[in-house]
Amino acid sequence: MPQQKPVIVLVRPQLGENIGKAARAMLNFGLTEMRLVTPRDGWPNPSAGPAAAGADVVLNGAEVFSSLADAVSDCGNVYATTVRKRGVTKPVVTPEEAASEVHTASGRSAYVFGPERSGLETEDVALARAILTVPINPEFGSLNLAQAVILCAYEWSKQTELSQPTIEDLLPPAPQEDLEGLIGHLERLLEAKNYFWPEPRAETNRLTLRNLLTKPAWNHLEVRTFRGILSSLERDRRER
Repeated sequence: MPQQKPVIVLVRPQLGENIGKAARAMLNFGLTEMRLVTPRDGWPNPSAGPAAAGADVVLNGAEVFSSLADAVSDCGNVYATTVRKRGVTKPVVTPEEAASEVHTASGRSAYVFGPERSGLETEDVALARAILTVPINPEFGSLNLAQAVILCAYEWSKQTELSQPTIEDLLPPAPQEDLEGLIGHLERLLEAKNYFWPEPRAETNRLTLRNLLTKPAWNHLEVRTFRGILSSLERDRRER
């Protein structure tokens, strides 16, 4: 059974822009389910869309609840994000520890974030199973809402397929035939400039050049681009 993604719950968010930025942070790391608890300016909020920068799938699916208890009623693993415990005795975890627990826990999980100005109230924290605290400068512990969301979403994503490079990032190395063509092309241009002179050093210089061009594991697009550059330089030389 595939692992369910955690829900992001914003309790009494104050600004539409911050809701939009939180949605953008969520979608950056593959999270799409947002729940809002009594947003101050109502919902939908026209200021959220531009701030979301295209994360419309998150905003369009956002649900509004009248209480935090209702918002997390289907979640067995609820994490209250807060800098301090506020007198509530609960397990305290980092974003990384919470992410590990979410990936191994059964049932739904939720990360709960408080209002931008005041954070979660004691009554909100009391509903959670654990407190999620970010190790932060004790002399300046001010994170904005989107920053807090992105920290949690990022740690969660590190243990998913999102942490793997895309297919485009993993183009296979160019065939040796392509590299030989590149090396030969560059050698011809360099020979015309007497690069391999004096003759006693020519073999060493050619070997160094070959080692340089084979070390980076060029893919075929990179080889083609470099060959295009060399061809352009070659044309310029012939036109003089």
